[in-house]
Amino acid sequence: MNRELFGVFGSIETFDRFRSSDEFDEVLAGSTITVGIRDSDLGTHGWSARYAGDDGYCVIWGEVYVPGDASNAAQWLLERYEADGREALSELNGSYVAVLDSAAADEAIVATDVVRSRECFYTDDPGVRLFGTDPAEVSRPITDPRLDRNGILEFLHLGVTLGEKTGVGELSRLPIDSALTVDSVDSLERFVYQPQEFDYATELAERLERALRRRSSLPGTKGVLLSAGYDSRIILSQVSDVDHSYTVGSPDAQEVQGAKRLADQYDASHTAFPPDERYLRADESKIRYSQGIKESLHIHHAGYTDEMEVDTMYHGLLCDTFFRGHFTAQDSVDVFGKRVPISRLDPDPDPIESLLEKFGYSRGASLELAERTSFDVDPESFVREAIDAEFDARGDRARTVQNTLTCVGIANQPSIPFHNHLSDQFVTSFLATDRELVDWHLRTPPEHRTTETFLQACKQLDGDILRHRPPDRPYDTMLFNEIERFVRRKTPLLSSFQPPWPDRRTLFERHDFDRQLLADAEHVHDLPARHKLRLIDLRGWLECWTGSRGRSIPWLSPPQSTIG
Repeated sequence: MNRELFGVFGSIETFDRFRSSDEFDEVLAGSTITVGIRDSDLGTHGWSARYAGDDGYCVIWGEVYVPGDASNAAQWLLERYEADGREALSELNGSYVAVLDSAAADEAIVATDVVRSRECFYTDDPGVRLFGTDPAEVSRPITDPRLDRNGILEFLHLGVTLGEKTGVGELSRLPIDSALTVDSVDSLERFVYQPQEFDYATELAERLERALRRRSSLPGTKGVLLSAGYDSRIILSQVSDVDHSYTVGSPDAQEVQGAKRLADQYDASHTAFPPDERYLRADESKIRYSQGIKESLHIHHAGYTDEMEVDTMYHGLLCDTFFRGHFTAQDSVDVFGKRVPISRLDPDPDPIESLLEKFGYSRGASLELAERTSFDVDPESFVREAIDAEFDARGDRARTVQNTLTCVGIANQPSIPFHNHLSDQFVTSFLATDRELVDWHLRTPPEHRTTETFLQACKQLDGDILRHRPPDRPYDTMLFNEIERFVRRKTPLLSSFQPPWPDRRTLFERHDFDRQLLADAEHVHDLPARHKLRLIDLRGWLECWTGSRGRSIPWLSPPQSTIG
């Protein structure tokens, strides 16, 4: 990987047992932690920073902003930490992992940003606590690794390994909003829902403006991954020097045409990448960024990165989750015998059913997967128990069912590999993780975290932002959009709304991925393309981790060949 942070709770001699200092741009040793960072943009304003003083050091890996006009975010954090302790972490803003070893504060910790948009993995197996951002490297020293059956099953059935698990039993990751010390994992209190009354749309508009102004100073030539939807257009509207926009899709697709109109509106060039073999091919250039816990499918742009000639890349990932209630459970009405969601919260949601739907669980596909492999488990009861446990684990951060649903979604966001890959290739802005915007999310009741509120805020910033509406959302009202979607599907002379992403099954078959990538696993060839891609991800990540081919996952063999 181009960028990495790796460390040990120990001396430089301990560090050298596991990694060579030559692999990193900087290696800093304190009284408790030694850490290495590799990042060609280290020291860029708004990006990775390091600072060493007389009483300790601080390293921040990723996108980071601090209050005021401090030129070095790491120096600011170390000095503020010595005065205020862990409260200083509440003022750190961005998408990052921070390492701090302070003799003056008498503490050494590793902390993720408030929503864990950057994973930090750790293990104690070698007899010393190791941590880092690349799980393949952190887990490599494990002496006798054990595949985590539950973590693998969750990934196969849900597309995400829940909580703090990974696919390796001895490897864990920091929970959402937490800190790692030499002998503990401590929960912080930066991400707790506290609904209040205020002018939600106006406050969101003001915070969006400040968040985008902060990110407008990122360096070099700028680009944006652009959809025809709501979220990425606000970036084009507010960051005036975005020169290039990119969309994956056929030139005649509705999504591509809509994105091109937006790019023209805001005087940015537009490039559409056709969904060829590169779009789905899961090789190491994609799989490593899935970290063995999430689908590489979400890295839509991976095969086209070499053609994106920019230094800084913007995207609208997770804006729908933080501002528009993606994980809240919506009420529905009956329209011609079909339940259609409406702009009203479900007054009595079933948490498990709601989360299974949001994670895209397919009962039929999971049953078929179970029948073709050697996992001796009923997938329906397994996923329900897993979701129920995760819902209970997040309850202390939210007092209502709706907020807990969203907290589970944020803590286990399946699409994060999208950001992982981008931020290894470019200086990457992650708007939704702005600390002010996360605070808005936590203070705004779920009934007001809606598309309507978000669009009101956007229109306060740019009254012309809806000149070109998303092709599948011609109306302001969710109910009207869903009714038109239903009517188009049922009326022979009307074309249906096109999905925003290329069809996986068609591409899988067109490029003969069964033969190319699963030639030795004919028993799974009839599975849906998405589940086959998950199998390819698992095998590929195992190769990244072990550095060799051929290591099998015993439960993926046919039922009659059960191992163990």
